[in-house]
Amino acid sequence: MTHNQQTETGKRLLATSIQANMDAVRQALGGSEDLKTRAFTSFDGCRIGVLYMDGLADTTFIHDSILTPLMQGGERTGTPRADSGPERLLRLREELSAGDVALMDEFDPLLIRLLSGDAIVLIEGCAEALRVGAAGWEDRPVGEPTSQAVVRGPMEAFTENIRTNTTLIRRRIKDPRLWLETRQIGTVSHTDVSIMYLEHLADKNVVDEVRRRLDRIDIDGILESGYIEEFIQDKTLTPFQTVYNSERPDSIAAGLLEGRVAILVDGTPFVLLVPALFVHFFQAAEDYYQRADISTLLRIIRFLSFFFALLAPSFYIAITTYHQEMLPTSLLISLAAQREGVPFPAFIEALMMEITYEILREAGVRMPRTVGQAVSIVGTLVIGQAAVEAGIVSAVMVIIVSITAISSYVIPSSGMSISVRMIRFILMGLAASVGFYGILIGMIILVLHLTSLQSFGAPYMSPLGPFVPQDHKDTLFRIPWPGMLTRPRFMAKNDRKRQQSKPSSKPKNTKSGS
Repeated sequence: MTHNQQTETGKRLLATSIQANMDAVRQALGGSEDLKTRAFTSFDGCRIGVLYMDGLADTTFIHDSILTPLMQGGERTGTPRADSGPERLLRLREELSAGDVALMDEFDPLLIRLLSGDAIVLIEGCAEALRVGAAGWEDRPVGEPTSQAVVRGPMEAFTENIRTNTTLIRRRIKDPRLWLETRQIGTVSHTDVSIMYLEHLADKNVVDEVRRRLDRIDIDGILESGYIEEFIQDKTLTPFQTVYNSERPDSIAAGLLEGRVAILVDGTPFVLLVPALFVHFFQAAEDYYQRADISTLLRIIRFLSFFFALLAPSFYIAITTYHQEMLPTSLLISLAAQREGVPFPAFIEALMMEITYEILREAGVRMPRTVGQAVSIVGTLVIGQAAVEAGIVSAVMVIIVSITAISSYVIPSSGMSISVRMIRFILMGLAASVGFYGILIGMIILVLHLTSLQSFGAPYMSPLGPFVPQDHKDTLFRIPWPGMLTRPRFMAKNDRKRQQSKPSSKPKNTKSGS
């Protein structure tokens, strides 16, 4: 067989001629210049071909561990070997000083492995090839987290290299029961997607559901974990995230120790974690490195900030439009004096300021860092002060919008912060329509929606609804570590015991005598 043949199932097999295989690879890649091929005759007279992609493979490793041993052949023994092609290939698999070596006989999988950084070794007269793991592209070193920074705690963050990310997790959990499964998703990109879980803790039904949802994905390319998140989330018509993501290895390791499942995507520093509950988005990694009383105070501040960011503009609109009698007389007179020259109703005033803030925020994110600070100064000082002096908005409205903006940044998860900003506009419209009654109706609908959500079978509002008393040790409050004896009920169903109960340190009352 001198040409690539196609089986009845549509699979293309390799040819016995190394030149035919090289030409087929070169043609499949359109003659790309980064494809490097080398055909030579070894010391013992065997015709060998080596293929690799420049920039994806480690050229030093290929030269030292593949090309040099292949060229020497039987030089060490002084006698040429007369092995056939298949026999020589099997012998090479044993002799090559590489950790990842495997045989391949199909053309398309060989192309994928070549484009993944592996080196391909072909032997004349053999319709199989050796795939040698030689990936060695340049990647970003492990740095500090940018979106989830802490004052106290590890300063390592995931990178775009999936193998580096799995290593960062395994450094923290040195347990053989930490299992890893990898599949390729994307008919064009062939992106590596891995799931990690602790076999003795993770719910088997959750792991199977993650596998099913990943296997159902049929798309040409996966470029970031956000693709996977949208495909596997339980419900799409919701502003709330039902899949948690983090760039911190310690946060992902903590989730694995609770019985959750991590999903790693090659090419992104953000790792997904399921199931995800509402309270998880208010928990920061630093909560578990500080004392329990400090962590509890910070969590209470976060939940208060959540309600400030969600309701502050709506309350201002409702009070100034419908419920002025709820304010003290002195405050009411002060507000009326400030709004005397404002030509717009409170709702339009708040809407203009909120939209202006969102524009400034987006501009600050997209602007180069050198001018981003200037944009912030112009937005906060010049525009705000000029709008008040021009009589377009009142000073109180600027204060309300500022408090709302700052409160939204207190929430550790940027996804939850975006959800709050979206819902805030709806509540502002309801407050402008029927005052506090509209806010109450909106909050009831919001609570009903939250309680209807699930994340891979776990109720989204657990342990608040359904109410699970034993899981409240790590929600609004965080009790000291010696008291956290069990894992959350909806996470680890196989082994809920986290630690043994601490023996009492109180000295026993002993009496002398008989």
